[in-house]
Amino acid sequence: MEKARILLVDDEEDFAKNMKKLLENRGHAVTTLNSGDGAVAAIAGGGQYDVMVLDLKMPGMDGMATLREMKKQNLEIQTLVLTGHGDIGTALEAMKLGAYDYLTKPCEIDELEEKLEELWKKSNGKKPSMLGKLLNKK
Repeated sequence: MEKARILLVDDEEDFAKNMKKLLENRGHAVTTLNSGDGAVAAIAGGGQYDVMVLDLKMPGMDGMATLREMKKQNLEIQTLVLTGHGDIGTALEAMKLGAYDYLTKPCEIDELEEKLEELWKKSNGKKPSMLGKLLNKK
């Protein structure tokens, strides 16, 4: 995979710190933020990121509210939802709001990097994920 500039948005400090280290060890540049409003401000302020990994359950502006606000402001970034709190309905809602796909915590770094690679390919006109195909049929 090409090395990506990743915005990791998660309020769980230890998780974010560990995930950042794992992704950086694979050559990616990772910026961590602990809130949805911080993510919206960073992207609206011209932050240069290839992909965003977004938690759903956070205090203040949660992940769904972040996706809604980004859509409202026409802010575009390829987004992967990574959360410990969710189900298929939540995944579908996130995808309708613009997320590419959905992983549950805990996940292996290889699985996360595989999804990031799919997301990278999608941004270059390649095939969407299976969940994305199902969503597009509705």
